[in-house]
Amino acid sequence: MSETTNVKNYLKILSSKIFPNNDILKKIIEIKNLILKSKKNNSKILIFGNGGSAAIASHVSVDLTKNIKVKAMNFNEADLITCFANDYGYDKWIQKTLEFYAEKKDILIFISSSGKSKNMINACKEAKKKKISKIITLTGNKRNNPLSKLGDINLWVDSNIYNHIENTHQAWLLCICDLIKLNKVK
Repeated sequence: MSETTNVKNYLKILSSKIFPNNDILKKIIEIKNLILKSKKNNSKILIFGNGGSAAIASHVSVDLTKNIKVKAMNFNEADLITCFANDYGYDKWIQKTLEFYAEKKDILIFISSSGKSKNMINACKEAKKKKISKIITLTGNKRNNPLSKLGDINLWVDSNIYNHIENTHQAWLLCICDLIKLNKVK
């Protein structure tokens, strides 16, 4: 198989993951409406990810803040992560962040390709205790992964290829940002 064929096949599979089925389409629209509601009631969107998903969280939170004028935050500062991980354990740093920053009317977004990140699972459990408004999870790999079971809305990518999962998560979240922005323009 030629390198050109390999590239074409890879991108063909990726594009099939990005284009959502009807269930995911409905969830994307539901999330868009939740974000608009959040803007109206002056609540926050808190977005979390590990590794590449942390970069997605940063990108989306900036777009929501700058382009949509929604209070969106991510917590990717090395000093906060290392302080909380040192004091409370890496598995609990996001949970502790929620204790300090999250309010009941906020929306939480957790991005985990595997859906098995213990720091996010612990944070979701904390969010449930705090009765946070909505928990949105974006996952991949196995359909019924632990994180997806804790969210109110889960966007799941049917893939085991991390870059396919992460690129799809980013495309879907930025689609939501653009849908809100484009609706404002019309």
